[in-house]
Amino acid sequence: MSTNQSNQLLPVPSGALQVLLPSIQEADTDSTPWFSLVVPTYNKAANIEKIVQILSELLDQSMPGGYELIVVDDNSPDGTWQKAQSLISEHPQLRVMRREHERGLSSAVIRGWQAARGQLIGVIDGDLQHPPHVLLELITAVKNGADIAVASRHIDGGGVSSWSFTRRLLSRGAQVLGPLILPSVLGRLSDPMSGYFILKRESIIGVILNPVGYKILLEVVGRGRIKEIAEVGYVFCERKEGESKVTWKQYIEYIQHLLKLRFSTGRIGGLRQKLPIDKFLRFALVGFTGVFVDMGLLYLLSDATTLNLPLTRSKIIAGEVAIINNFLLNDAWTFARVHKESRDTINRVCTEILCWRQPDKINDIDQ
Repeated sequence: MSTNQSNQLLPVPSGALQVLLPSIQEADTDSTPWFSLVVPTYNKAANIEKIVQILSELLDQSMPGGYELIVVDDNSPDGTWQKAQSLISEHPQLRVMRREHERGLSSAVIRGWQAARGQLIGVIDGDLQHPPHVLLELITAVKNGADIAVASRHIDGGGVSSWSFTRRLLSRGAQVLGPLILPSVLGRLSDPMSGYFILKRESIIGVILNPVGYKILLEVVGRGRIKEIAEVGYVFCERKEGESKVTWKQYIEYIQHLLKLRFSTGRIGGLRQKLPIDKFLRFALVGFTGVFVDMGLLYLLSDATTLNLPLTRSKIIAGEVAIINNFLLNDAWTFARVHKESRDTINRVCTEILCWRQPDKINDIDQ
């Protein structure tokens, strides 16, 4: 392979964020790596050489020739992609992608996976905050049968080096909220905001991913075919260069992502079903109107300036009227379609029965 060819940038995939099987040209059985690790970067020119060197040395010892490193850079102003590209001649397992028209860590990871050739795919931080040696434990866990292996700060062997009280509180709050909003998915994860994991490619093949914010683990576990999850403890290190991307806004995005997954995937208590969002909103709105009916009628009946009835009697009457109000509105509006479908089904069944028994009377059924 010539120098120009080896230093060529990877083409940026387009279209849906969907991981597929490698193309026939990429699936060369003699040279195809079985493990692909994506390193998303932005303004990491100061430490990209170090992270590539550390990862290459580690993986060369454990799986020589069996891996590839894919640096996906969002067109960094500091020229991170150029710096990474200059390292290819020294590290032949390195591949570089420069994204000029897209931004965001989550989408960068998925674009890297789309270009990956390995059966195992993963992601590691480009700030040296994720200890590289944990990779070997994650790989072992997947080889032993897990669909995904996640590096966790919240199990034995895990922790954070020097977080502030506020950041620790936010992280723990995210850990608690996850299982409450999306129990069947995040009830299996101790560290749902981890950005360090490895999974089998087959677990997400053909799945259209739609991440929110910069954390992608939620999307992978929420939408992928993930049965068995393994976790490996690790200590999160403070970055050596640059500033932290973590702010309270990222935690808001995390909650938004949980809610989005809850309603779009319909995963409730381990069961998958389509949530009737329109009916839920109508039902809630009807209930809201019932509050005003109840309060307004209670005031009208009990206030000294109006009917001045005893409070208990007024409350009973107001409550009953509110219940009747809610029933009639729900019957006529919220569940109108359900009633129509039921009537149509009953009519169809009756028609079929009558047609079978008395074909000549089929025209007598109008309603």
